[in-house]
Amino acid sequence: MTLTQTAPDTIRVERLIDAPPETVWAYLVEDEKRGRWFAAGPLEPRVGGALTFTFDHDNLSANPVAYPEKYAASKGFVSHGTVTAFDPPRLLAFEGGTGSGEARFELTPEEGKTRLVIIHSGLLTRGDRTGTAAGWISHLDALAAVLAGGQLPDFWAAHAKSEAAAEAALPE
Repeated sequence: MTLTQTAPDTIRVERLIDAPPETVWAYLVEDEKRGRWFAAGPLEPRVGGALTFTFDHDNLSANPVAYPEKYAASKGFVSHGTVTAFDPPRLLAFEGGTGSGEARFELTPEEGKTRLVIIHSGLLTRGDRTGTAAGWISHLDALAAVLAGGQLPDFWAAHAKSEAAAEAALPE
């Protein structure tokens, strides 16, 4: 996994996923599958399509623990947004509709696996960039665990490690 800041408001997270692009794509766009590693909810599969993501991190751990205090208010958070790019199984982008910028997912086949690049723009503060990066890193850990047939033992423990990695990797 690599994490870089590519512009003042943009981060880039890259990871090799042990599954072909068609499988990774399904976990990006299908409600039930996406809910196992990120957030559940409908996504209209077209540019301009609406999306509604409901975040319930309890579903991402084999042994759910209490939300850390700083994230407790986000339990059950619902985000409404718009699909801004849709080219199966290579490209998905969406705006979260909550001032969270645009997340762009680029999938490239690589020897039976998928090189997944997430480019997230519109992150105006360092806190936005480090927090978003930590989220993507830990959610990609959850995706890798699901694709391997399991779950993260504790999403929030993984997230704490991701926060430290993001703080160290991104400039002040």
